[in-house]
Amino acid sequence: MNKVSFISLILGFATLTTACKSGINTQSKQKAPVTNNLLETRYKMLLDYPVDSMSMPRSMNIKTNEIRKVPSRDWTSGFFAGNLWQLYKLKGDSQYKEQAQKWTAFSKKESLNSNSHDVGFKVYCSFGEALKVENKKEYEAVIIKGAETLCTRFNEKVGSIRSWDFNKEIWDFPVIIDNMMNLELLFEASKLSGNPKYRDVAIKHANTTLKNQFRADNSCYHVIDYAPKTGNVRKKTTLQGYNDDSVWARGQGWAVYGFTMSYRYTKDPAYLKQAEATAKFFMTNKNLPEDGIPYWDFKDPSIPNAPRDVSAAMVMASGLYELYTYTKNKSYLAFADKLMASVQTDKYILDANIKGPFVLDHSTGNWPKHDEIDEPIIYADYYFLEALLRRK
Repeated sequence: MNKVSFISLILGFATLTTACKSGINTQSKQKAPVTNNLLETRYKMLLDYPVDSMSMPRSMNIKTNEIRKVPSRDWTSGFFAGNLWQLYKLKGDSQYKEQAQKWTAFSKKESLNSNSHDVGFKVYCSFGEALKVENKKEYEAVIIKGAETLCTRFNEKVGSIRSWDFNKEIWDFPVIIDNMMNLELLFEASKLSGNPKYRDVAIKHANTTLKNQFRADNSCYHVIDYAPKTGNVRKKTTLQGYNDDSVWARGQGWAVYGFTMSYRYTKDPAYLKQAEATAKFFMTNKNLPEDGIPYWDFKDPSIPNAPRDVSAAMVMASGLYELYTYTKNKSYLAFADKLMASVQTDKYILDANIKGPFVLDHSTGNWPKHDEIDEPIIYADYYFLEALLRRK
């Protein structure tokens, strides 16, 4: 299906979808689907954003028009370059590639930063996207170096890559579900280098996550804390969910996407089985709004007045498109199309008069810390654009 026909399909689908407005201020929004012109306006704003190595755009406060800008060490720093690369693939306009090249260069030093488990997000979402467009050895070298750096955080006894280094008074060896996303860097590094080390670490991490991170209903915990000397589970908890036993929406997206991606590289049926089980949990949840865009946590007691999380929906949509290619289960395709139709309306697309390098509104970053609530966030756009490319 080509890009034009897909956009027409999902916009047509949107007219049939009744959007649930709970948790979103829609007084100035209309019900009609947005036109391609509004998307084009938003896309071009990425080209207008000034190039600055210390100012990667992360999110935006619509009330104050303030853009949150971060340096390369922030876990979200690679997404903006990735968005530009993906827009180049969607549009074919060389301006996006030229800007992408500039922004990608700023993430190179993160391939040496062993203080973070998010080397994958920072390096692969920038240099990985670059490599898909330009087959350059210099891009490969950064990816391989990033994988080598990420492996320094692996504990053989635990069988996992350590996530955060902070809050040492709370946990000893935290592993978060988000970390599944960083495994793509390792798998690709083994393909590029021929060194099986990175793939082996990725598989061990995925297997440990599969064993310990999921509940009986196939939802996942956010954080599993391990004893680094024995590998035993100390506790199952959260940092970004409502409470330890709640269901953080974006975490479910990370799980489906991460295990589907791991199946791509390994063809391990256990990974595919878990991805399908968690996808079913998400798609059939009784607290899922009618338009499919989830509340930030499925167990927030303030539902239906809780904030939504468009980023969770976009991670899920992109993951489901890939999951469909392996299973041919049309329910995954239909649900992903529904999510994409929902966000491609002026209920979720930023208004044209808001000046900033973002496309989608209404994501929730970290509700417990009251940080980035109901705002445009850069990674929502990344997975939105990736989903568009996967559906072409």
